[in-house]
Amino acid sequence: MRLYGLIGYPLGHSFSKKYFTEKFDREGIDDARFELFPLPDLSGLPALLRANPALRGLGVTIPHKESVVAMLDEVDDTARAIGAVNSIRVERGKLTGYNTDAEGFG
Repeated sequence: MRLYGLIGYPLGHSFSKKYFTEKFDREGIDDARFELFPLPDLSGLPALLRANPALRGLGVTIPHKESVVAMLDEVDDTARAIGAVNSIRVERGKLTGYNTDAEGFG
């Protein structure tokens, strides 16, 4: 089972879990689920990754979009130029950060 999620704090406002759960159901994606991971600070990120070996990707929201950059193995050019990440790919223990917000404003 592939796991995806959202990190940030607070997450009570987030519609992501409902959105992705419905999307996975609608598209017949049976081997994936989405969870919310409220992290008041990023010191909990390594433990979150260890506790969830099926994790394949994370969305990043406030207040961590800028501070998470320092914890990543790689950052794409757009995210580096902006200085913020809103998506993290987790692949074979490597964390790669992206910023897809910029495309929405382009």
